[in-house]
Amino acid sequence: MSDEIRDTHGKPINRMAMMMVLLVGVFSVMLMQTALGTALPSLMKAFDVNASTVQWLTTIFLMANGIMVPVSAFLTTRIPTKTLYLSAMALFTVGTLVAFMTPTSAFWLLMVARVLQAMAVGVLMPLMQVVSLSLFDAKSRGKAMGLGGLVIGMAPAIGPTMSGWILEKDHTILGFTLQNSWRSIFGVVLPVVIIIMIASIFIFHDVLPTQKVTLNIRSLIESTFGFGLVLYGFAMVASNGWGSSKVIIPLVIGFLIVIEFMWHQSKMENPFLDMSVFKSKQFTITTILVSLAMMSMIGVEMVLPIYMQNIRGLTPLDSGLTLLPGALMMGIVSPIAGAFYDKHGAKRLAITGFAVLMIGTVPLFYLTATTPTFYITSLYTLRMFGIAMTMMPLTASAMGALSPKTAAQGTAANNTMRQIASSLGTAVLASVMQSVTKDNMPKSALRGQDPLEFGKKALDATLNGFHASFILAAGFSLVALVVAFTLHSGKITLSNKEEA
Repeated sequence: MSDEIRDTHGKPINRMAMMMVLLVGVFSVMLMQTALGTALPSLMKAFDVNASTVQWLTTIFLMANGIMVPVSAFLTTRIPTKTLYLSAMALFTVGTLVAFMTPTSAFWLLMVARVLQAMAVGVLMPLMQVVSLSLFDAKSRGKAMGLGGLVIGMAPAIGPTMSGWILEKDHTILGFTLQNSWRSIFGVVLPVVIIIMIASIFIFHDVLPTQKVTLNIRSLIESTFGFGLVLYGFAMVASNGWGSSKVIIPLVIGFLIVIEFMWHQSKMENPFLDMSVFKSKQFTITTILVSLAMMSMIGVEMVLPIYMQNIRGLTPLDSGLTLLPGALMMGIVSPIAGAFYDKHGAKRLAITGFAVLMIGTVPLFYLTATTPTFYITSLYTLRMFGIAMTMMPLTASAMGALSPKTAAQGTAANNTMRQIASSLGTAVLASVMQSVTKDNMPKSALRGQDPLEFGKKALDATLNGFHASFILAAGFSLVALVVAFTLHSGKITLSNKEEA
C-alpha cells in the first residue's frame, strides 16, 4: 500500500507522517498518567498537604480520564478528526501550563490542571485507535494497533522513571537546565506537545466521516455520574477498605446509574454509547481478555514499586529504572505482535502471551527482602513481553469484528471497560495487600517486649501482603488464559465475524 491515501475531503495525505505525529503526540500526553507517582513526596512538601490529599492528583486524573472515554465516541462522530485532535492537544497544553505555573498556595488549581490533562487524554487515546484503523486497511490493522501499543504500554510505564530522573538532580539538555523540581515534570513535555501541534496543522487530516448528531444530555449526565462514581468507589478502596461507606455507596449508586444508562442506550435510535457492539461474541471475548490483561498489568505496576521502595529500600529513580526494561520490551514486541496478528490472528498470540504473563507473575509470590533487583527486572520484563503479545492484537481483533461505522463506538466501549478494569485491578490488589498485611501484623505489645522480633514479624506480614496481591494477579492471567482458548482461530474480518 502506498504511504499516500486521501482524507474525507479527497486531499492526499501521508499516512506514515500522520501516524507518527499522532503517536508522538499521544505518547507525550499519556506520560502524565503515571508521571506524578514518584513526585508525590515532593508535592506533599511543596504544597504542605498530607498523603491522602496529594494522592488525589492521581485519583482525579483517572476519574476524569475514565469519564471522558465514553464521551469520545460522540466527539469522534460529531467533530472533524483534525479539529478534535488539535483541540484535545490544546486542552492538554493549557492544563500542563496551568500545572507548571501553579503557586504552592493553590493546591486546588493543580487539581484543576490535572482534570484538564485527563480530559484531553480521555479523548486522545480512543481517537488514536480509531484513526489508526482508518489509516490502515484490514491486512495491516495488526501493525497499526501494534504501533499503538508503543503508546498505551510504554508511556505509563516510562512516566515514573522520567519523574524519578528529573527529581534526582539538575540536568542540562541542549544548553538548557532542567531543574530537579516537580514543575519540570510538567515543563519537560510542553515543548514537545507544542511542536506536535504545529506539525499537526500541516500533517494531520480529517480521516473519519462525521455526522450532525445531537448530544443527548441525559446520556451525558448518566455516563458522567455513573462511570465517575464507579471509578471513585474503586479509588477509595486502597485507603478505606471494601467495607467503608465511602466505597460501598458510590459503587452501588454508580453501578445502578450505569445499568440505567445501558438500558437507555439500548432504546435510543442514535445511542450516545452503542452497547450493541457487545452482541459480537468476538468483540465481547476480546474486550474481556484485554480487561483481564489490564487488571494484571496495572495492579502489579502499582504494587511492585511500593515493594521495591518500602522493602528493598530503592529510591524512586532506582525502582523506576528497575522496571524500565519491561517498558522497552513492550515497545519492541508490540509492533512484532501486530505484524504476527496480521498473518495469523489473535488466538495463538493470546494463549502464548497469557501463559508467559502467568509464568512471569507466579515467581513474584516468592520475593523476599533481599531478592536481587536483576531478578525482579527479569520477571517484570517477562510479564511485559506477555502483555505486549496480547494487548494490541486482541484490540485489533475486537475492532476487526465490527464494521467501520461502529469503530468509534466499539473503541469507546473497549476503552471504557479497560479503564474500569484498570481501576478495579488497582483497587483489588491494593486492598488485598493491605488486608493480608494487617491480619498478619504482630500484636503491638511485642514491640516493647522484643523490638527485633516485632520488626521481623512486621516485615514478614508486609511481605505476605505483597505475596497475596501478586498471586491474585497471577490468577487474573490464569483466567484470561482459559478464556483465550474460546477465541476464533485466525484473523477476524468482516467476512468471517459472524462465524466467531
